[in-house]
Amino acid sequence: MTLTRYRHRPLSVFEQLQREMGDLLDNRQLTSNFGTEEWSPAVDIKETDQAYEIHADLPGVKAEDIEVTMEEGVLTIKGTRESQKEEEKDNYKRVERFSGSFMRRFTLPDLADSTNVQATTKEGVLELVIPKAERAKPQKITVQTRS
Repeated sequence: MTLTRYRHRPLSVFEQLQREMGDLLDNRQLTSNFGTEEWSPAVDIKETDQAYEIHADLPGVKAEDIEVTMEEGVLTIKGTRESQKEEEKDNYKRVERFSGSFMRRFTLPDLADSTNVQATTKEGVLELVIPKAERAKPQKITVQTRS
């Protein structure tokens, strides 16, 4: 009788699951009920003394396909990116550029002035500038010496 040594690796199940999930995500086969892929644009948020600035990467999205709203301190960016028609003769091996609808929401501080938001787009980047209310801007206070 031959004995074979058994190595118990309790985490091997998780390693296999991780590989399978990686393969699934790498193939980009997650789709919504409507047949279009959902995507979430990358966003940078910066605070200056005068305003909050938001930059969202929206390559291939036309300005008329972007909707920006602000309600009760919540800024919403949503829109759609049209898909390009893929023909069988083009012989695609991989398609990674997402199309379809997207939406991002951000809760802004009470200091944000929602009445003067500026929105511009250039070279596929949406820039939002939300000024701070006057009371929010830092003020210099002079310290005096008491005699």
